[in-house]
Amino acid sequence: MKNKIVAIFVCMLLITTCVVPVMGEFVFQSVDTTKDTSYEPLNDAAFDQKISLFMRIAGFPSLSACIIKDDQIIWSKGYGYYDISERKPATTDTNYVIASITKTIVGTALMQLYEQGLFDLDDDVNTFLPFELRNPNFPDDPITFRMLLSHTSSLNTNDQAQYYWMNFSDDPPFSFFPEPYLREFLLPGGRYFDPSVWSTEHRPGEYAMYANVGFDIISYLVEIISGEPFLEYCDTHIFSPLNMKNTGFNFSRLDIDQVAIPYQRFKGKYYTINKLGFMYGEETPPEQFWRMRFYPAGGLYTTVTDLSHFLIAHMNNGIYNGTRILKKETVELMHETQPGNRIGYGLAWMHESIRGLSTSGHGGDLPGVDTWMLYNQTEDIGVIYLANGNPYWSLLPFGGWFPVLWILDSLFKKEGTLRGEMQHEFTISSDLFIMIPLIVPRSMSYEHNYT
Repeated sequence: MKNKIVAIFVCMLLITTCVVPVMGEFVFQSVDTTKDTSYEPLNDAAFDQKISLFMRIAGFPSLSACIIKDDQIIWSKGYGYYDISERKPATTDTNYVIASITKTIVGTALMQLYEQGLFDLDDDVNTFLPFELRNPNFPDDPITFRMLLSHTSSLNTNDQAQYYWMNFSDDPPFSFFPEPYLREFLLPGGRYFDPSVWSTEHRPGEYAMYANVGFDIISYLVEIISGEPFLEYCDTHIFSPLNMKNTGFNFSRLDIDQVAIPYQRFKGKYYTINKLGFMYGEETPPEQFWRMRFYPAGGLYTTVTDLSHFLIAHMNNGIYNGTRILKKETVELMHETQPGNRIGYGLAWMHESIRGLSTSGHGGDLPGVDTWMLYNQTEDIGVIYLANGNPYWSLLPFGGWFPVLWILDSLFKKEGTLRGEMQHEFTISSDLFIMIPLIVPRSMSYEHNYT
């Protein structure tokens, strides 16, 4: 045990001084590209060094982040290279796939229709779907809108089944999605049906299990109820009103030169996701960008600037820059933890405790992707970071959640430096002393399963 502790401290010392992992001949470096802000006290070299160190530990080639207060961005910055081979520095206008943060967009779209009185949250979704959605193990139990939004529909977390969704060589919409793919994937006898996608132990409504495909069903319900294609609905009712000009589910509306390339660090080197056959076998994507078949579960591309508009709307009771996208009551309902929900989920939004700070938001996780969008209602502080690496192949022996936690904690605390209200300054050493008793192999692995 003593040897393990000594080794950890040596590793941390080396991390702070060593040359970072390379991809071919290209050495990763932290490159800061600060946008002008009226809150100059938030710009300091020590903070930048801290974030750069945490990125190195987590395996993030680049990271773009912002802090929100009083309905505006008060600090934003890009770090590192979003394209290592071309040495392109990240900025707050760099475009990232945001993985499961996408679900908050999909949930917002559905709740816009809910507040028009077009359905009730406890209605059976089969009232609208063209096929019978039932757990074949509990065929008499209806599945409701509320269940899909809160991950309590009895759809199961099924990593193997999710690989069916992963990458495609062109842009959505696809001719096979949502129909006939959802029907063939979810119904017994379907061409792509996998029985493990449905729980055999828990009835609909009684147990929370994170299920990506539930939000693909929600996107289909948005199409059916609104009468608009899902992509067009999001453009018209969410992205355009919020001035999210660099946001979309397909590359045709993006500047491809500004899109971050996902990288996965493995044995000290960064690889693009289409070079990971040794890790993912046949499931390795055919190209270096994520273009997901079941894109509503996690395939949205955006920037921290654009995404801040969406978060501000939720922080401000549904209003951004004078434009309302949701009623106050609807926002409050979405952010309430649903009764008995063991994973802290509301309606498309989740709750996390960041070193004792209660937050509402969502995270996202794919190979080569890690993203977070959170806010604390009491302090009216929001933070977003988007990164093109995945921390769960971390240098640390006790899992990748800790560098993620350090980054989020640092962003939330940084706002306090402006007002002179920092209760304690974060240090690597203090956190190591706290975590040493917890370093048991895999026992501290993070349990959430985000797309």
